[in-house]
Amino acid sequence: MIPNILRIAFLAVLLTTTRVVCAAMPPAENLLPADTFVFFTIPDFDALRAAGKVSPQLMFWNDPAMKPFRDKFMGKLTQQYLAPLEQNLGMHLSDFTGLPHGQLTLGATLNGSNGHDDVPPGFILLMDAKDQSEALQTNLAALTKKWSEAGRDLRKQEIRGVVFTVMTLSTNDLANILPKHAPVSEIGTDPKPAKTADIYFTQFKSLFIAGNSVGALEPVVAHLTGGSLPTLMDDPTFAADKLGQFRDSPTYYAWFNAGKFLGMLSQNSGNSDDSSAPGFASASGVARILTVVGLNGLKSTGIALRESRDGSIMTVHLDAPAGSRTGLLNLLSLPAKDANPPAFVPADAVKFSRIRLDGKQAWAEIQKIIAAFSPNGLGYLNSVIDLANTSAQQKDPGFDLRNNLFGNLGDDVVSYQKSPVGDSPEAFAHPPELTLVEVANPDQVIQAINVIASMVAPQQNAPAPRDFLGHKVYSIVSRAQHDANGNVVTGTPLLVSSSGGYVAFSSDAGILEEYLRSADGKTRPLSSLPGLSDAEARIGGANGGFFGYQNQRDSMRSTFKLLKSTIGPSLETRMVPPAFRDWMDFSLLPDFDQVAKYFYISVYNETTSGDGINFKVFTPRPPQLN
Repeated sequence: MIPNILRIAFLAVLLTTTRVVCAAMPPAENLLPADTFVFFTIPDFDALRAAGKVSPQLMFWNDPAMKPFRDKFMGKLTQQYLAPLEQNLGMHLSDFTGLPHGQLTLGATLNGSNGHDDVPPGFILLMDAKDQSEALQTNLAALTKKWSEAGRDLRKQEIRGVVFTVMTLSTNDLANILPKHAPVSEIGTDPKPAKTADIYFTQFKSLFIAGNSVGALEPVVAHLTGGSLPTLMDDPTFAADKLGQFRDSPTYYAWFNAGKFLGMLSQNSGNSDDSSAPGFASASGVARILTVVGLNGLKSTGIALRESRDGSIMTVHLDAPAGSRTGLLNLLSLPAKDANPPAFVPADAVKFSRIRLDGKQAWAEIQKIIAAFSPNGLGYLNSVIDLANTSAQQKDPGFDLRNNLFGNLGDDVVSYQKSPVGDSPEAFAHPPELTLVEVANPDQVIQAINVIASMVAPQQNAPAPRDFLGHKVYSIVSRAQHDANGNVVTGTPLLVSSSGGYVAFSSDAGILEEYLRSADGKTRPLSSLPGLSDAEARIGGANGGFFGYQNQRDSMRSTFKLLKSTIGPSLETRMVPPAFRDWMDFSLLPDFDQVAKYFYISVYNETTSGDGINFKVFTPRPPQLN
């Protein structure tokens, strides 16, 4: 809920209500330098504004029922950030927030950097005002005049015939608008002097251009003035992603060249002269970590979001050819298997996910990662397993944790959650949830789980196994804790049982028993839910090895009640950074029924191909808004 509100608030600040149609400048990829390693772009800000007017998220944020919460949030934003920013820069943000009409792009380039502070990456901002070019020129001239009269360090510099204004800023300038923190310095040393950085900016026709170095800006200017310096489109990795991921006019998209960025980090670690540092602090530490987790096999990542009257769809593509995948990328490479909701998943589930992950292969890959990080770590893990075997074999000489647990794992993990039972804060904080793991021999797996549990906490006082419709239900208790008053507190036992080739885990007896009796055929399945099959089709189905669903309306209803309950403030303390805690007064949220119409469902999946891994999320437009 909190990340959703922050996202909606960001969109609300970003978007305005005007719309103008005019010719566009070249797209971001035809302007940014070839060494760009990450960028975000809104190709057509007018299109984003139009989409925002009918966006359920923005309509929710602007609903009159949200006004008390919204006013406090925006008031704190203005007081703590926007007003100091305006004062420090000598400008009114409203003079510029309505000017984007074409592209709005922010990019970062290598710029000769090797990761050291003395050679920072290059940063570029592009903003196309289209037919508001004169307003942009007027506002920039007025702002520059104010800065000059205020004694700011300004100068002029030409880049390929285009005159830029250059302003020198220090870290103290930024400190005036950022949250105040106590200065940090080593004992016995003087505080480090403030660093300075140059900001270059100009207007070329309708395009506002800003950056932090000549090297980063020169390719942009060269392309605009007829030059031929390489741009991002000349990068073969991006060119392939552009064709495969960014066609069909995304509302906005982002791209990250992992190869370039990780290569820079590896070069930096390789150039380090601290060869005496142990482990991952050594000169080759960064490169080693990247290799261990498998990120060295990732070429690029592309994210695109498309808004339409039918809803919004987000795609994420990890460009990682099959032959280069190791570690985490190997774990994410799922086989093309059915991940649809099984018949026993009930229609009133508010969250569902299914992943066809081969447990034995995953365990083998995890051991490889641990061994690569630290051979001693793998040795310690094996010693713990051997200790568990020694303990269990006193009662069962044939027990072997590796075979009983890991050797029995299948390739199916199903999880679903239902709405809270009751209106207590505790009920909202811990809704019924069930996780199912496919295994070959459930009895052996449950025995192994009991052995592991007994090593963590004594199980002598655990409730005895009980029978339910011919199934054994076991209780695993956690180690007792002491609260602030010194009282002994025991957590809710974890219930474990088996049915249909799965071992089932839950802390809620109701949802576990419902699953155990689902074979009677009386459960209405989630797959029969209206709108689910249509939404699933929009992301290409559920046969890629991973599929998920969320009933956003029911989930948000519970979240609203939780945040408005007595434990809402404690959640805010734990989940929200200190600088933002007084921005969000959950008691000001309306009754959820007043805003329920803005929420519906969402679905997501993963598919794996020879050239990469793809994730999709589709959020249909709520029927009540049509």
